[in-house]
Amino acid sequence: MPHKLRRLLAGGCLVAAPLVYVAGLLTDPALRAGDAADGAYGRHPGQVSVSAALLHWSWVLLVPGIIGMIHLVRRRAVLFGHIAGLVALLGVVNFSALMLGDFFYARLEADLGTAAGDRLADAAFAAGGAQWGFQVPGFLGLLGVLLLGLALAYDRRVPWWAPPAMVAGMLTGPIYPIGMIAGSLLYIAGAGVIGVRMLRMTDAEWAQEPVAGGTAAAPPSGNVAATV
Repeated sequence: MPHKLRRLLAGGCLVAAPLVYVAGLLTDPALRAGDAADGAYGRHPGQVSVSAALLHWSWVLLVPGIIGMIHLVRRRAVLFGHIAGLVALLGVVNFSALMLGDFFYARLEADLGTAAGDRLADAAFAAGGAQWGFQVPGFLGLLGVLLLGLALAYDRRVPWWAPPAMVAGMLTGPIYPIGMIAGSLLYIAGAGVIGVRMLRMTDAEWAQEPVAGGTAAAPPSGNVAATV
């Protein structure tokens, strides 16, 4: 039962995370407005709060998924995959924290006007602590997600295209309008295929223990994770 619960949580979160992320992008009034985005946060603070909360939870949902991905790196590039997974986890947590800034952007624009509000908010996020404490680790975390996914691909757990699609989707999703469409599809496809493979594994495949020498025992014939 514990193995099944962990597998379902990890796989389900990987499927849900991109869907919640896309919902957050579509709810964001500035992203949805495109060229007419100036002042959108101040005019629609309610939409901003919903968008920021959805984007926050999209990063939070990635945490169990990343832990599940780390769990599956057991036969090849094990040390590399675990280091990449650690970087990915730390980065995702930082991106989640950054979503709180949208609430302040909206309030500053509403109370002080677009120009003054944006100037104050931009100055705050340009501070060294914000950049090196949150933004840089966040983007390093996306690199960690990519490398962890490639370690899984090298271990023949996922297709090679899934990790690059997943990260490319995260990065291009906020770019209006083509990026929102293409990026959303890439993220859903990349994370979704990894999550579905976890969901379709048997508990025995999920719980497979390493054997002596640091490699995992050969998977049983008909391994869904290797053939889907």
